[in-house]
Amino acid sequence: MSKLFNLSDAASIAIHAMVLVAKSDRPLNVIQIAEATHTSKHHVAKVMQRLAKDNFVSSQRGPTGGFILKKAAEEINFLEIYESIEGHSEISHCLFNIPVCTFDKCIMNGITQKMSEEFINYLKSQTLSLYV
Repeated sequence: MSKLFNLSDAASIAIHAMVLVAKSDRPLNVIQIAEATHTSKHHVAKVMQRLAKDNFVSSQRGPTGGFILKKAAEEINFLEIYESIEGHSEISHCLFNIPVCTFDKCIMNGITQKMSEEFINYLKSQTLSLYV
């Protein structure tokens, strides 16, 4: 069965990991995040490196080290996290991304644009503080 909507593994890991880090009262390491999200520690490490590079988290080495937020949870929304992993989001007007449609009227009736706008607006509205 196909899914109508699907986030990449990396984007899903990033959002879930950031919520976990925001909820924690101590630094979380890659292994703890991987276990909590049921994902590969290697994939988590790569995602967390990207988030650290974009200044969402800082990392501390050592046995008591891990990741902590660099900003307050209410200052970080899901769209920022998503775009850190996937790149800038654009409103899509066409499923096929063609400039000139063969048909007189879009047979999808603009649903692609509506879904893109709703998804972006939803991600913007969700801050980490809502899940702490």
